[in-house]
Order: sequence, then C-alpha cells, then structure tokens
Amino acid sequence: MNDELKRTFDRMIDRHFRFEAEDDVDGVLSTMVDDVEHDVVGYPTGPVHGKTAARGFYDTLFADLSGEKVTTLRRYYGADFVVDESLWAGTAPGAPFGIPGHGRKLSFRLLHVFEMAPDGQIKRENVWLDFASILQQLNAPLAS
Repeated sequence: MNDELKRTFDRMIDRHFRFEAEDDVDGVLSTMVDDVEHDVVGYPTGPVHGKTAARGFYDTLFADLSGEKVTTLRRYYGADFVVDESLWAGTAPGAPFGIPGHGRKLSFRLLHVFEMAPDGQIKRENVWLDFASILQQLNAPLAS
C-alpha cells in the first residue's frame, strides 16, 4: 500500500470517528458510500445496506451513548481495507444494546474492519465490540 492511499484512508476513518464522537449522524454518513454495508456484530438487525438503514443504527446509538473520545490503538492496512483497534470512552445516558446506562461513564475496546473505496469512502463497516466489558460496567451496582 502506498503512503498516499494510507493517508487517504486514515483521514476518512479519523473523520468518521470524530463525527461519531460529536453524535453527528449526517457527518458519519458522509464518510460512507451510498450502498454501504453496515454490520455491528451481535446487533439485532444484523448487517444492513445503504445509508438510510445505517442512519437507524446511529440514531439509536447516539441516543443511548454519548461519545467523548475514540483512541486508535493499532491500524493494519491492505489494498482496500483497514483494521482499526480502538478504545471508546463516553457515557451511557440511554440503554445501549438494551442495557440501562444510568448516565454512567463507560469505556470499551472495539475492532473495526473497514472496506474502503478508492476515493477513501467507507464501503463496509464491520464492528466488533467488547460486550463483556460493557455488561460488566453497566451491570455493576449503582452507588447510593
């Protein structure tokens, strides 16, 4: 992979994560091709196709989680893909993934497998979340 293509992919993924941290659905969708495949492993809808279907996921997500920061830990590159291991941090004002958040602070690791178009837009986003960590943090007894 040449350095210019790597920088193009990095810019788009960093932009994608920034829009997620800002709870900006339109911004997130602007980083994707129109017929994007969006797949959050374990999410009840399974993989969905197109920006309209992806919008439904992000509308729900941003009501349930308020992101503050995504820190990339590692990235691996191929000719048309990027694997990104990150740490998400924020709060859970809603019920993320059906678990009452009670406004708690939350952090967890996630793994993204992005398939990229030549112009750098995201063709497929496959997301793996550390659900064990999410469950542990959100199911802990509430402080009195």
